[in-house]
Amino acid sequence: MRKFIMAALAASVIVPTVAVPTMASAQSAREVRESARDVRHDERKLRQAQRYGDRRDVREARRDLNDSRRELRGDWRDYRKSHRNDFRRPAYVGPRGYQYRPVAVGHRFQPSYYGSRYWVNDYGRYRLPAPRAGHRWVRYGNDVVMVNMRNGRVVAVNNGFFW
Repeated sequence: MRKFIMAALAASVIVPTVAVPTMASAQSAREVRESARDVRHDERKLRQAQRYGDRRDVREARRDLNDSRRELRGDWRDYRKSHRNDFRRPAYVGPRGYQYRPVAVGHRFQPSYYGSRYWVNDYGRYRLPAPRAGHRWVRYGNDVVMVNMRNGRVVAVNNGFFW
């Protein structure tokens, strides 16, 4: 019996482990999902502490939530770096007279800036949330903005989204 155990230990030491590259991409996406789940859990804990706890509980819950959000940002940044080619698009060619200026929420675009040639239709591929009714994700330079299609107002901005 002892010989079998020693042989099994020796075999496990000699056999090298092989890393599969496809597992790394699945692992990083899993980490992003788990971090997002942790943020939601900490948000629930904060609401519960605000309802039933004292100041110390609320302070600790806020600290935990901030740590979880920081970890989520780091995981998302690592995911985007490892999947860099997913976020590359052809060079942006704006409408006539185009000159890039950073935009913020509330900025009003001219209709030529949010025409169908600038729409980001596969927003799920880029892990963007689904646009609301009457809104579209639009590429503006290397940024992605959500535009209200009726009046051209910017509703959300993701600066530096494309490289």
